[in-house]
Amino acid sequence: MPLLSVIVPVYNEAKTIKLILEKINSVNIDKEIIVVDDGSTDGTEAILEAIKYPDLKIVHHVRKRGKGAAFLTGLASSVGEFVIIQDGDLEYDPNDYLKLIEAIQNSGADMVLGARFLKGYYGLLMPRLGNQWLTAIINFLFGSRLNDYSTCYKLAKRSTWNDLNLKAAGFDIEVEIICSILKNNKNLLEVPVTYRPRTYQEGKKIKWKDGLSAIFYMFKYRFTYF
Repeated sequence: MPLLSVIVPVYNEAKTIKLILEKINSVNIDKEIIVVDDGSTDGTEAILEAIKYPDLKIVHHVRKRGKGAAFLTGLASSVGEFVIIQDGDLEYDPNDYLKLIEAIQNSGADMVLGARFLKGYYGLLMPRLGNQWLTAIINFLFGSRLNDYSTCYKLAKRSTWNDLNLKAAGFDIEVEIICSILKNNKNLLEVPVTYRPRTYQEGKKIKWKDGLSAIFYMFKYRFTYF
């Protein structure tokens, strides 16, 4: 059983998928890489088929089902002791896996988040302010003191992920994960990570409407039993 399962939900990342997989593959840790292509239409599928690593699994959705659905597909086929989510772009540095693994092993936390603001966040103003406001809302609702709830890097034991019984199919998976952890009184630890945000011209997908959706789901998960 590998130590780490890296799950990479992908939708239309033809420009970056090969390079990010090279970066993941180069990290010196016992791992498997599970890429779930969520119905890409830009040639991502063909690029994936040409990549051959011994520890690489590729799963294809026939049609786009959403980031949450892609992650859950990957989780169902994972076998590692720990599981982490990795986006298919180049915003996050896979070399931080080692830091996150060390943190969860030494602290006994149920989940470790790779927080961007702890190290210094550089990039687009509106997404930065939006994330700060959303994190403030989730802290208010749950009495938590998170720095960066919406970071991509969320690391936990596979057994912990399975215990969360996640259902969200879209981007609201990010909200459901944190709300489920907090509502079930599990321990969260934040560790600073490297972050290089891409611009909308480079393919950034998050829009202001996703922020409004996140607020809706924060209240839904806070006041709904799960």
